[in-house]
Amino acid sequence: MNKPYQDREIWFLTGSQHLYGEETLRQVAEQSQQVARALDASDDVPAPVVWKPVLTDADAIRRAMIDASADDKVLGVITWMHTFSPAKMWIAGLDALRKPLLHLHTQAAADLPWDSIDMDFMNLNQAAHGDREYAYIQTRLGVSRTTVVGHVSNPAVTRRVGTWVRGAAGWAATHELRLARFGDNMRNVAVTEGDKTEAELRFGVSVNTWGVNDLVAAVDAVEEAAIDGVVAEYEDLYDVVPELRRGGDRHDALRYAARQEVALEGFLTELGAKAFTTNFEDLGALRQLPGIAVQRLMSKGYGFGAEGDWKTAVLVRAAKVMGAGLPGGASLMEDYTYDLTPGDERILGAHMLEICPSLTTSTPRVEIHPLGIGGKEDPVRMVFDTDPGVGVVVSLADMRDRFRMTANVVDLVEHPPLPNLPVARAVWKPRPDFTTSAEAWLTAGGAHHTVLSTAAGVEAFEVFAQIARTELLVIDETTTRRGFADQVRWNQVYYRLAQGL
Repeated sequence: MNKPYQDREIWFLTGSQHLYGEETLRQVAEQSQQVARALDASDDVPAPVVWKPVLTDADAIRRAMIDASADDKVLGVITWMHTFSPAKMWIAGLDALRKPLLHLHTQAAADLPWDSIDMDFMNLNQAAHGDREYAYIQTRLGVSRTTVVGHVSNPAVTRRVGTWVRGAAGWAATHELRLARFGDNMRNVAVTEGDKTEAELRFGVSVNTWGVNDLVAAVDAVEEAAIDGVVAEYEDLYDVVPELRRGGDRHDALRYAARQEVALEGFLTELGAKAFTTNFEDLGALRQLPGIAVQRLMSKGYGFGAEGDWKTAVLVRAAKVMGAGLPGGASLMEDYTYDLTPGDERILGAHMLEICPSLTTSTPRVEIHPLGIGGKEDPVRMVFDTDPGVGVVVSLADMRDRFRMTANVVDLVEHPPLPNLPVARAVWKPRPDFTTSAEAWLTAGGAHHTVLSTAAGVEAFEVFAQIARTELLVIDETTTRRGFADQVRWNQVYYRLAQGL
């Protein structure tokens, strides 16, 4: 089975002990392999699940956790206490683990053979209280984990396990992420600032800056043949307006946009970077603010943030990885303006140029229009409407003593034509309603730049935040004004106390 994270692994670790004899341990091994195989065979679980030998003592547990932590292929560890595994054996191992952890509370069979249950059966099938012993020590040690309850034949269980795998993959992606900032962030903007050192500690991302002139040199060095190839892709894949096509009076602008794309991708590849930022105030000798180049790179999985917003670039990259293989996409987004018609309030989201075409199944139209800011030539961009459906907008903000993620579940909707708006756009109705959503977002101090994801849902971001030990405030159909305000206050106290002295 081809899985989106085929080159990575999830380790399946089973806990037991020698108290019940070798025959019981043999059955434990057989049944735990069956559970691991069921997970591995599920289309819901996007990475291979690798069974490991049953763990029956503290030394073996510690070694397994150290090995998992040291193996770059391993996204995370699933643990299950098939029989009663005394939890003191797990202390050193849990303390050594540096990878995401899922506690699967399950059992070998979904139903009970009521007429044949004897003490041998009871000794073998003790997960009901074995997992409780294990959960106690996790809680006492303050171990961050996801808990999933139910039999692996239940699609709800495999879906939750799969979502956890996606969150773990997002966490791995940010820990492997190099991010290139071309220039600084937009002047006098508060929310695009942030602590890069703390971000590397919390999320693993390395954020560094390269001068725009470094990029200019790369743009100038692009060969004409490479430009020809990208321009041919534009004309083959998209609805390119006549003035930009070969023979059109503005074809040179399209060629320059393609030149920027080739240079950007080559520069980032040489750096080993999978995310980047630009800033319309800091373009040096670039002739255009990169538009279609950024859109296309995002569609290839790169994270991006406008105006130097590296935190949003991190989120876009994480969303791209977490949504791999799912319908939909992810992109930089910005709440731009509102339709405040009573009872039908909608948000129009867009940006100057840089919305990823992974959000649409339609054919984008490639156009050229004045930008109005930045003082450069008119930039080329793809224009389209995003597909209707469920999505989530998520922001990442620096709150001085911690990072805060704010997420809002939204419903992307059809909307009237926008013939005079020369950028890609999305229109959505936020849950639970516009007023509650907007008030909650403002109360949280959520950023104006976000990632809009229609592939990875809010549950994947919840897993990501839990693994990263980062605050996440969710606005959805259950949110109330008073309840959300109270949650913000409680979180303020909790995260201050959790940091210690």
